[in-house]
Amino acid sequence: MFLRMIRGTLFRQWKKMIMIAFTIALGASLATAMLSVMLDVGDKVNQELKTYGANITVVPKSASVLNNLYEMEGDSAGSYLREDELGKIKTIFWAFNIVDYAPFLRTTATTADGTEAAVVGSWFHHRMELPTGETLNAGITSLRNWWELTEGEWLDEQKSGDDAEAAMIGTLLAERLGLHAGDTLHVTGTAAEKDLKIVGIFDAGGDEDDQIYTMLNTAQALGGLDGCVDSIEVSALTTPENELAERAAKDPSSLTVAQYETWYCTAYASSICWQIQEAVTDCVAAPVRQVADSEGAILEKTQLLMILITILSLIGAALGICNLVTASVMERSGEIGLMKAIGAQNGAVSLLVLTEIFLTAIIGGVLGFFAGWGFAQLIGHTVFGSAITMRGMVIPIVAVLVALVTLIGSIPAIRMLLRLQPAEVLHGR
Repeated sequence: MFLRMIRGTLFRQWKKMIMIAFTIALGASLATAMLSVMLDVGDKVNQELKTYGANITVVPKSASVLNNLYEMEGDSAGSYLREDELGKIKTIFWAFNIVDYAPFLRTTATTADGTEAAVVGSWFHHRMELPTGETLNAGITSLRNWWELTEGEWLDEQKSGDDAEAAMIGTLLAERLGLHAGDTLHVTGTAAEKDLKIVGIFDAGGDEDDQIYTMLNTAQALGGLDGCVDSIEVSALTTPENELAERAAKDPSSLTVAQYETWYCTAYASSICWQIQEAVTDCVAAPVRQVADSEGAILEKTQLLMILITILSLIGAALGICNLVTASVMERSGEIGLMKAIGAQNGAVSLLVLTEIFLTAIIGGVLGFFAGWGFAQLIGHTVFGSAITMRGMVIPIVAVLVALVTLIGSIPAIRMLLRLQPAEVLHGR
């Protein structure tokens, strides 16, 4: 009998039930989309910010710690890292979060006309064998992708070969020396002379425009520094810092064992830096604060926006459900009054109405979930250029939110139902 009454109501008031389902579907779709994006946005924002350079710098322990991405205080001459340890960076606990890195060796050389120029050796599109047996393509081609090539092309070690004396030169130095892509520049370092073929001229908008960039082994030969590196820039996917990470960055020994394990096993910039220091001999790794702080601020604001949109959408859905359910109860007041007159208790009548609404909510919630999932993918491809990964926790969270919104939206109608007097209704009052 109970099921027959529910079926009868759903068919008689199918228009209102469709509107209720549609209202719930709208709220569920927005909640699903926002929660899916919010839970996945951390990696997406990090990936976007990786295009603006490295967020961790590694220098010898005896050298001054870098203050920002491109400027150093103090003199690190005579202090070097070992080139043969570069692969160890990809052996740390958070190895898969290391998306790119490149070593740097800075030396000076003199051109044929007596001009002294800074020569920076690095990787460009470097392929290396890792201690794990894997291979890695890394270098400043991606770490410096904002550089604008005005002539020629990027230096590519895989095309040029390790023995080719190729180089790129900044626009300011190229203009002062009158050089163009394809020209050859003779330079004299402290330990060797080289004829560098200029393959490209770049505009970086900074001090790099007055420098020569060449392959690492070429700079090492010019400075007589075989196997030496004076800094490493690392681009890593990180979690925004919190109080625990800040405490650990100052003094990891101040943490309890449980706190240390939590910090060490979370991809904070400080924990990745700590692990790099464990892997590379006599080094200091430090996050680039401008980038790390930007990641945290952007991520927090983005997540807050998603939460606000979710809350507002659910409030709107609750108000819509309230109006629709109340109107439905008012239309059925005669039927409900008759049920009470023949002995139906308030609890049984309330259960009947709530069952009808929740069955409609399930249909609307399922449709809204799939619509929201599609909306999340649209956001992912439009904003981040990649798909949004489905997190398993989204399903139970959306289910609970739909149930709460449906219940809250039904409360005014249930209160009206409880106050309904059979005698008044049946007498048309």
